[in-house]
Amino acid sequence: MSKKHTSSRVRRILVAMVLYCSAVVIGLGSAWWVMKKAPWLNKTLQVGAWKTNLRAGSADADLYTRASIAVNALLALDRAETMYFVASTDDDGRALRSTCSYRISGTPPKARWWSITAYADDMFLFDAPNKHYSLNGSTAQLDAQGNFTFVLSPSAPKGPEFWVPMVGHSGAVLTLRLYNPSPEMQANPASLSPVRIERQGDCA
Repeated sequence: MSKKHTSSRVRRILVAMVLYCSAVVIGLGSAWWVMKKAPWLNKTLQVGAWKTNLRAGSADADLYTRASIAVNALLALDRAETMYFVASTDDDGRALRSTCSYRISGTPPKARWWSITAYADDMFLFDAPNKHYSLNGSTAQLDAQGNFTFVLSPSAPKGPEFWVPMVGHSGAVLTLRLYNPSPEMQANPASLSPVRIERQGDCA
């Protein structure tokens, strides 16, 4: 075989490899975008500032929903075991920020156990100096009306309120987890009494 034919064959092989690799990259990239961004894949319910995917943890979860959950790092167990609600805004629709202070209050959800955890917008826990990353069914102190309250802020409150710190300059996300939710809650997630998220004053 002549050098000319050999060189031409090598070029064809290189071109084919480049096209193949490009197709793989484009395919993986588009699949990732769909799982992260495509709203039509999620059947979302909103209650107050809180959202939940109705297909997560249910028998109705299709391949795309399961893939989206996996990409977004949310472990979705069966709805009888765990339900998740997520909030990234306050009750007025403003994006949660780590430089702002919030009063979080509500009635304990109907579940065997529950927790509200604060994350930075990269979904990592804040580096809380007091090691308070969440409020839960064990740490919540209820008032005479049966409600709980805690402060989510970059600096400690002056009063005795339970404090969940935020540090740095980023967005924030709250995750409400319900463990062994009541049959009513499983059947009708919209029956959740939404936890209030109220911004206090100006942001730093």
